[in-house]
Amino acid sequence: MRAQIKHITTYHYPQPASDSFNELRLQPAQTATQSLLGFQLYIDPDTAATSHTDYFGMTVHSFHVRKPHSTLRVETHAVVVTHAAPLPLPVLMSSLEPHRAAFYDYLEPSERVPRGNWTATLELPDLRNDDDLLEYLRVLNTRIRMGFTYAPGATGVGTTLADFVAQRTGVCQDYAHLMLAVCREQRIPARYVSGYIYAGHEFVGAGATHAWVECFIPSEDGGGVWLGFDPTNGVLQTEYHIIIGWGRDYNDVTPMKGSRRGGGAETLTVAVSVQVQQ
Repeated sequence: MRAQIKHITTYHYPQPASDSFNELRLQPAQTATQSLLGFQLYIDPDTAATSHTDYFGMTVHSFHVRKPHSTLRVETHAVVVTHAAPLPLPVLMSSLEPHRAAFYDYLEPSERVPRGNWTATLELPDLRNDDDLLEYLRVLNTRIRMGFTYAPGATGVGTTLADFVAQRTGVCQDYAHLMLAVCREQRIPARYVSGYIYAGHEFVGAGATHAWVECFIPSEDGGGVWLGFDPTNGVLQTEYHIIIGWGRDYNDVTPMKGSRRGGGAETLTVAVSVQVQQ
């Protein structure tokens, strides 16, 4: 799929703000199944941006708006080509053992993915060494999709994983955090993916950044691949999923964050468009 993404983030302040420092994680990644053909960043008030690569391999843009402003508008345009990933062969849970030390970051609890009895919450058994890892992940992906209700606005940045599990309603970030929690409880290396999804095929999660999970699947040659699972939609990652980057949880991949002086209580609006091109 060849797609053009337009992402607009706008902050409105009741009083002028100044000295606004911001970080953006909005540039789509280059991967084995995704090519970034173009990326443009527009900032209003106009200011220069610098970029660097963070610990997890994401491109981060930083900028500083010095002059007073009542509105901050950030617009990005990107063009990508994506391909569906081939499905790995069935593999036993025991084959993960030699790989765990290399993926410590994706096995330990994090701020938004704490320890807990999450597997039992979903009424799933613990994985045994002779179990099929891929089949377990497919069942987990479907169990979360069927057991919870997707409702934009039902949860916010302050919602905990326990809150989501208790109310059974949330958004894609909550679904991804729950799948991460179960995977890490079962000692499966798993990472949070931030990106976009094309709204076709009745997928939910378009209109803003989307979130899903990648799990490490070992291969017979001693290597392995990261395979994407989208528990919000109950599907594996497809060519309609566009990756921005990865982290331990949402905190590592927040699309835009920063600090400012003054301004008062802000109002935020976000608009995302993913258009498929011929």
